[in-house]
Parts: sequence; structure tokens; C-alpha cells
Amino acid sequence: MSVPCHGGGGSAVAAGVPQIALVGAPNAGKTSIFNALTGLRGKTGNYPGVTVSRFVGTCRVGPHRYVIEDLPGTYGLAAVSPDEQIVVDVLDGCLDGVPRPDALLVVVDATSLRRSLGFVGQVLARGLPTCVVVTFTDELTRRQGALDVDALARALGVPALAVVGHRRWGVAELRDRLAGWEAWPVPVLAPPVELAERDAWVESVLAFAGYRAAERHRVTRRVDAVLLHPFWGTVVFFAVMVVFFQTLFTLAAPLQDAVGAAFGWLSALVAAHVESRWLASLLGDALIGGVGGVLTFLPQIMLLFLLLSLLEGVGYLSRAAFLMDRVMARAGLEGRAFVALLSSFACAIPGIMATRTLPSARDRIATMMAAPLITCSARLPVYVLLISLLVDRSARIGPFGAQGLVMFGLYLLGAVSAMVAAWGFKKLGDRRGPLMPFYLEMPPYRLPSPRSVLIAVWTSAGSFLRKCSTIIVATTIALWLLLNLPLHSAAQLRAAGVDPGAPAAVSTYVVDHSYAAGLGRLVSPVFDPLGFDWRVNVGVLSAQSAREVFVATLGQVAAAGDPQDPAAALRAMTYPDGPRAGQRVFTPPTVAALLVYFAYALQCMATVGVIRRETGTWRWPAIAFTYLTVTAWLMAYLARTVTSLVVG
Repeated sequence: MSVPCHGGGGSAVAAGVPQIALVGAPNAGKTSIFNALTGLRGKTGNYPGVTVSRFVGTCRVGPHRYVIEDLPGTYGLAAVSPDEQIVVDVLDGCLDGVPRPDALLVVVDATSLRRSLGFVGQVLARGLPTCVVVTFTDELTRRQGALDVDALARALGVPALAVVGHRRWGVAELRDRLAGWEAWPVPVLAPPVELAERDAWVESVLAFAGYRAAERHRVTRRVDAVLLHPFWGTVVFFAVMVVFFQTLFTLAAPLQDAVGAAFGWLSALVAAHVESRWLASLLGDALIGGVGGVLTFLPQIMLLFLLLSLLEGVGYLSRAAFLMDRVMARAGLEGRAFVALLSSFACAIPGIMATRTLPSARDRIATMMAAPLITCSARLPVYVLLISLLVDRSARIGPFGAQGLVMFGLYLLGAVSAMVAAWGFKKLGDRRGPLMPFYLEMPPYRLPSPRSVLIAVWTSAGSFLRKCSTIIVATTIALWLLLNLPLHSAAQLRAAGVDPGAPAAVSTYVVDHSYAAGLGRLVSPVFDPLGFDWRVNVGVLSAQSAREVFVATLGQVAAAGDPQDPAAALRAMTYPDGPRAGQRVFTPPTVAALLVYFAYALQCMATVGVIRRETGTWRWPAIAFTYLTVTAWLMAYLARTVTSLVVG
């Protein structure tokens, strides 16, 4: 049976091409099945909320083609959140532009089959041709469980087969089964609708299929006794995070040096072989100095996503979400909000989109307003650059590197600030009303497949590289023009006391009298209290397009001063004029102010656009941009003041 639609159904994706939808609970292996059928590199996860968008691919079986749609994970068809409502609307054909599926693949986890069959019963009541795909049968056997899949098919009255997606077991048989979807049998009697009757139906199906539940994973039980403990689990969580950020600096530093040396060599090559000053400046300062300065941090980016993928694949992030549920409750939110905020460590955009899993509209708004405060990967190049200017690489605090501890402190600052912001917006939005129950899958600890980890790392690194090749290249070239215009003739240079034959002196004069310099000085009254000079101001303004552009901007300015060693040029950079003329720009108070400013400021127009799309109004993006910018300035001023008092 189906429910009435509140909107028209959509037209077919392609005339005559069958539409097959994948449905199932989070962590049932649905996305792995999708990847195996379509060959697309979809991201898999061990916690609810990863698949909150529509994923569509094509599967070919001989001459036939099928459209495969991976729907958001859900535990049932009584929708309580936007992503669950998407599943219901798609199955009922209520979404404009999205056709009702011709057939369904219902993915169920063999280790939790009793709970999954209730959902299967709800799906079968929709009356669509259905095939049940049973995953994790290998794990069921290892844990002393049992299931006769053929008997399960007879009991349900629909096809059923076992598939282990990440190992490709049973995938060929599933592809062949798709070819006969029109002939799939249907139940003689639809499963009962009443809850008590459905529970009895589930037990009868399990008995007929000879199902024996898997024993609880012994290793998981013992480890969870520590990791889920209110005190020891929290201690382990913070220890894992400290090691996490220590690893980012320790392992990535040699690779970062190698990448930086390679770009330095390229810059020297350009300077030696390109005679045109303008072309040499464009290639050496803008592309190599700017974009290359950002790409220097690619090792940290890849290592960040590698570690996150390993923690997610092993199953630890689900435990972290469980621990943080208590913290979220103090902010008036629930554990699903932590899942959304956790997604923001990669990028605020998927984190904001993941708020669709939240049943409460107030919770969604509060989480969206907090998500940009979570330290995303775009901040990583900025943090690494500024921390290297603030703390020597050899500095240590006890057994830990000081740089890694500062990085951990910045991530902790973002997380705590996000909790405070969420609490504030919940308070303003009226915290009354019961909290919805939070269902979280606790998968047993598993070794993630190398393929899934590498795909996750490559996908994230590829996204970073695409940003470098589009947004950052375009912004860098625009900045190069601003830094090199207006043109100055040789006569004008000589009149200003600059020798036209001295490239370094000419470059310094041109940059200091450029349009970019004028723009940076124009906003100086705003940023002077924070200790920023005009070059830093330009970097902060350019970072509104993407935070990494700040690194590209300073890379261009430094490359103009010393193409061979831009890092040394940054450390030696001084104020050219004003009351601080001759003083170093990147003093500890200024660097501290910059770090804190970037921790709070909303410098990502894509994030602003996503908030607009998810809320349906410009009101909330405007509020987010305003409150985060004001907070960034105030906290940066506080950081500069405190650091000045500490260092004298």
C-alpha cells in the first residue's frame, strides 16, 4: 500500500530504462552494493547520515541497462527526518523529477536480521517488485550464526540472495538477477501492518529460515567496555585525537618539505629561463608561488583523510558519536547532530547537508549555524603555515611536538565553539520539546578494506586538487593582476628611486604600489587592531572565496620577495610604513590573532550557498556570516591581547 502524494511524481530518468532503488538501514552495506553494481566510487561509512544525497549510477547486464539509485539509509518508513522522508517520497513517486522505482533491492544485514525484517515488511507492503540482498553473511558465520537464504526467500515470497559487496561475493549473481526483475515473484499475502502482527510475522520468517543470531563479537565487547565508558572512553577519545594531530605533523613534514623543494626548484627554473618579466612573474609568483604554496600541504590533506577513513572503517567514529551524545545533549542537541558536525571535519558542506537526518527543524538550524566552526580540511593549510611561523618544528612539550599540540588545540577550540554556538541558537529558538530518540548502529570492529580507504583518500584529495585547479587558480591569477597593476614605466621607477635593472627592488615597489595594496590599506582601520598589515588584509579578503587562497596570496607576496625561499621571506616580512615600520609582521601576537580569526570566520561562499539552499532563505546565511565574522574579529583581538601579555 502507499500513502497519498503531496506533489506530482516525476518523469522517467531515461525512457525505457528500468529504475532500481537500493533501500536499507544505515551500515547495512548498501553503498558497497551500489559501488559494486555501478562501478562508481561512492563513499561508505560506519555511522548514519553519510548518504544524505541522491546517488544514481548505471548498471549494464549484457545488452540491458539499469539505473541504480542509492537512497538514504533509514530504519523504517515512518519518516521523522528529511532524509527518511526522501525515501518514503521516492517509493511513493511523490518527488518531482524523480520517478517511482520499477523495482527495489532491499539490503539487510545478516547479523541484525531480526530488526531488519520489520523494515522489509514495510517495503513489501508498497507492492513493488522486490529482491532482498543479505549482506555480512560471512561475518554471521564467523560469529556462530546461521541463515538459510533460500529458505528466507521462500518465507518472504520474494527473491533473496547473499552478497558481500566489499569482496564482490555474489555480485555477479545479483547482476544476473536484475535482468529478470519483471518476473520477480511477489508475496501471496502482504506482510501485516499492525506492529504486534508484524512482530509475529518476523519471528515466523526467522524460524522458517533457520536463523540463529550471531554471538556478540567478543573483541568488540571487551574493547567497548573501555571505549564506551563515560570516563575512560573520553580519556581514550582525547588521546586518539592528540596522536591524530601529532601524526599529521610528524609523518607529513618530510613529504611537505619535498613538495616545497620541488616547487622552489620549478620557480628557480622559471626565473632562469623565462626572459619576459611579466610571464616569469605569472608563472613563478602566481602559479608556482601561489598555487604551489597551497599544494605544498597536499601531504597533510591526504594524511588527514587517511586517518579519518581508518577510524571510520574500523568503527571507532560510531563510538565517538555515542560518547559525544552526552555532550550534544548539554547543547540541547542529539547524537545525530554530532554525526553532522563530524562530517564537517572534512568540509562544512556535507556536514550541513547531513542535518537532513535531524527530525527537529530547530536542531537543523542550530547545527547549521555551528557546523562552520568545526575545523574543516580547508583550514589545514592555513593552520600548518601559521603554526610553522609561530612554533619551531623542534619544540616539544613533554613527549609531544608543540606544533601538533597547537593544532589539536585549534581543533578543540572549533569543536567547543560549535557546541556553544549550537546551545545559543537552541536557546534563542526555544529549547522546549522532547528530544527524539537517537538510534546509532554500533558495528563490530572491522579492518577496513584497503580499496575503500584508498578510494576515500583519493576522492578527498581529488576534490582538493580540483579546487586548486579551478577556484584557487582563478583567484590567484586575479590576485596576481591586482598585485602587479598599475604598470610602472622605467622613468616612473627611476623617479621613485628604484633601479629598473634590479628585479627584486622593482618587484617590491610594484607590489607595494599595486591595486591590491590600495585595497589592503583601505580596510586597514578594521584590521589594524589585530596587527595585520595590508598584505595580510588582502589574504584575509581573498580567503572569502576559499580559505586556502590565503596561503596562495602570501605565497605570491613571499615569492615576489624571495622566489628561492618564500618561507624565509614570510618570516622576515616587515611593515613597510606606518607606526610599526620596520617591525616584523608575523610576531607571536599577530600569528595568534590570525589563527583565531580563521578558526571563527565564515570564509567559504560555497558554505553560505549551501545554508541558503538547505534553509530556503537568505536570512540564515546572513546571520551565520555576520555572527561568525564579528566573533572572529573579537576573538582574534582577545588572542592578540593575551599573547602580547604572555610574551611581553
